[in-house]
Amino acid sequence: MSYYQEHPKFYISTDCIIFGYFDNKLQVLIRPRAMQPGLGELSLMGGFVDDDESVDNAAIRVVEELTGLKDFYIEQVGAFGAVDRDPGERVVSICYYVLIKAADYDEELKEKFNAEWVEITKVPKLYGDHNVMIEKAHKILQEKLSWNPIAFYLIPEKFTLTQLQALYETIYGETLDKRNFRKKLTEENHIVTTGEIDKTTSKRGANLFRFDFDGYKNDKIFKL
Repeated sequence: MSYYQEHPKFYISTDCIIFGYFDNKLQVLIRPRAMQPGLGELSLMGGFVDDDESVDNAAIRVVEELTGLKDFYIEQVGAFGAVDRDPGERVVSICYYVLIKAADYDEELKEKFNAEWVEITKVPKLYGDHNVMIEKAHKILQEKLSWNPIAFYLIPEKFTLTQLQALYETIYGETLDKRNFRKKLTEENHIVTTGEIDKTTSKRGANLFRFDFDGYKNDKIFKL
């Protein structure tokens, strides 16, 4: 027996806002659209949901196929379903934002898909409502930083406190007080020293830290 035959059918897609961080800038991964309508227009990474997969799994598949990565942070931004959002068909898109370590991104895949990194403040006009998706995802990222350690998915495993503050300032788009930032972030926030020194920026060097994800998972406490 068939159900819901009297109701209209829509296409479901996923669009993934892949964030990376390098050169002290928050970057977004974009590529030329590979299908009509809008063939060749710059767009986010995305694809349609297959019959045998969930929406979440479809988004994960898209990220894995386009970046070659298995270890990343992904979270749903929301649904975009304006009637006229896609000139081809009625398409409802479930949008996700993804945090990756840009240095781990497969360069061969980057070239294969003609992908490019664009600074968050310099994103050009993209296909359809993709710019709106990025704006919403950026706001969610900014709001979540103060109570969730998602920033550590963007930087190398070992980092200096100066590098960490630069990351937060880039995402927030504002300068943070150095003393207050370090005090708040290192108090019971599972940031531990590695005992190693980074001497890439000075002879004296700076202490290298890491984030204790196991400790965080045990008590779920993080506060900036």
